[in-house]
Amino acid sequence: MLQSQLFTKTRREAPKDEVAKNAQLLIRAGFVHKELSGVYAYLPLGLRTLNNIIQIIREEMNAIGGNEIIMPALQDKSLWEKTDRWDDKKVDNWFKTEFKSGGETGLGITHEEPLTNLMRDYVSSYRDLPAYAYQFQTKFRNEMRAKSGIMRGKEFMMKDLYSFSRNEAEHKIFYERARAAYIKIFERLGLGDCTHVVFASGGIFSRFSEEFQTVSDAGEDIIYIDERSGQALNKEVLTDDVLKELGIARESLVEKKSIEVGNIFNLGTKFSEPLGLSYKDELGESHSVVMGSYGLGPTRIMGTIAEVFGDERGLVWPEAVAPYRVHIINLATDDEEVNRVANLLYDEFLDKHIDALYDDRKGVSAGEKFNDSDLIGIPLRVVVSKKTVAEGKFEVKERMSGASSMISREELFIRLIK
Repeated sequence: MLQSQLFTKTRREAPKDEVAKNAQLLIRAGFVHKELSGVYAYLPLGLRTLNNIIQIIREEMNAIGGNEIIMPALQDKSLWEKTDRWDDKKVDNWFKTEFKSGGETGLGITHEEPLTNLMRDYVSSYRDLPAYAYQFQTKFRNEMRAKSGIMRGKEFMMKDLYSFSRNEAEHKIFYERARAAYIKIFERLGLGDCTHVVFASGGIFSRFSEEFQTVSDAGEDIIYIDERSGQALNKEVLTDDVLKELGIARESLVEKKSIEVGNIFNLGTKFSEPLGLSYKDELGESHSVVMGSYGLGPTRIMGTIAEVFGDERGLVWPEAVAPYRVHIINLATDDEEVNRVANLLYDEFLDKHIDALYDDRKGVSAGEKFNDSDLIGIPLRVVVSKKTVAEGKFEVKERMSGASSMISREELFIRLIK
């Protein structure tokens, strides 16, 4: 991408009503645009970053046998009535509306009901199981606390995976595979060192559900980490009985604020029984399908990365999710030789499929280009100037570590082609 063709612009200041660091930086850097409270548009740089996060998740879901689908956002009221989740007294964050032809519908907050109903057309025998379906889809929740930028929106992207198994034993095997896949996802996203698997309430088949919590002062949750074992639990389940069950001493716990970035639930037959999802075994006997739910929020993860790595100069993206791997900065667009070298480097990156953003803007000072580069947060900055051209090298700076060096073209490509 030529930066001169990027319609978005950086900003010195974020909107005054934005208090979350992630929203301030993402808006200033031109990654997102605030439409309403808790509602954001994803601009070119932001969409590339979001898609990189989605692709990492997709690869790991496919690796454990997931089948990707996409479900409608509009919900069948009757399904949710069967599971007793339509009434606002039971689920209070619905967006509901009426069809002109009559009848009420809601915008999807999650998809256990419609997907369970869908699977009735495809599951009837033990031979049809297990099955695993997932989607990346926009969800809608009528949040009262939409003050955390893209980490808590009224409209947001979710990856929700649902497993359908013959029995508890079969379900547990997949549950552990999904758990391991989530751990790998956060490692690939660059959040592995600060993300913990946390015991939490909400389990149906067992006492606990599990959350994936990233330690951050911007978090809304409180977790306790056992320094001895590495186990962690949410504040809501911190009791002496639970500590005894887990073999954790209270004095070894460290309190941290954290952001919930994912969760996995044992659902048992909570949805399959009222919605009639069953199968016949080898003897022709009927059984309700055992289910699990596994959620991740790509948009929330994007905001979390901005919170965890962003600094006083701007965003800092891990290479795996950055919108581009390299940011080429041309400091002398009025110089023929500097232009030739910078343009050639950009073309070589294109040929070698190295994603690069090229700051070819004319009439913009070196200071402004450097400030914009820091704000956008691409992992590697490559500066082309009269000085670097005269030396036959490039000035290279790592955004995350701040390390800077002068290296040759050959050294640069060795570094980038792995």
